[in-house]
Amino acid sequence: MIELPRDLPVVERTAVRLVVRDRAGLILLFHTRDPEHPRLGTWWELPGGGMDPGETYAETALRELREETGFLVGAAQLGPPSWRRRASFIHRRLRHVQDEVVMTVRLDAAVPDVDGADRLDYEVEDYFGFRWWPVAEIVSSRERFYPGRLPELLTPFLAGEEIDEPFELWS
Repeated sequence: MIELPRDLPVVERTAVRLVVRDRAGLILLFHTRDPEHPRLGTWWELPGGGMDPGETYAETALRELREETGFLVGAAQLGPPSWRRRASFIHRRLRHVQDEVVMTVRLDAAVPDVDGADRLDYEVEDYFGFRWWPVAEIVSSRERFYPGRLPELLTPFLAGEEIDEPFELWS
């Protein structure tokens, strides 16, 4: 196990991340930054967030998708939580340690516009753009991503492989 930096108070949580695919198979990623930690630069990340008490993975996925994108979908459009990971990163004034699952969401529309009206205040500050990416561009990109191994693990994940990713100390 990697030792965590003792830089900030630690909060542990369970989270769901989403590989959101449009009708053509393009994948939605948010262009993100942490205004309190400019040294981290910018990166592209999967939508998602922490589970509320009593929620299932599917309920968290549908809520987070609605809050961050405005997309309303049904549980039948979700894939199984077949990518499991544990990660740590700094965000604002906390070090997050989270157990995450990654699920797919298949949309009926092609490149729908994102509506961030229901985002939390910090998400409005952190997310400064979005892009619909072809899978091949993610796989070959030199950009920074969260999860960090997204370019490497996306193709096997989309092919239906079960992924148990080792711990990632992302920041």
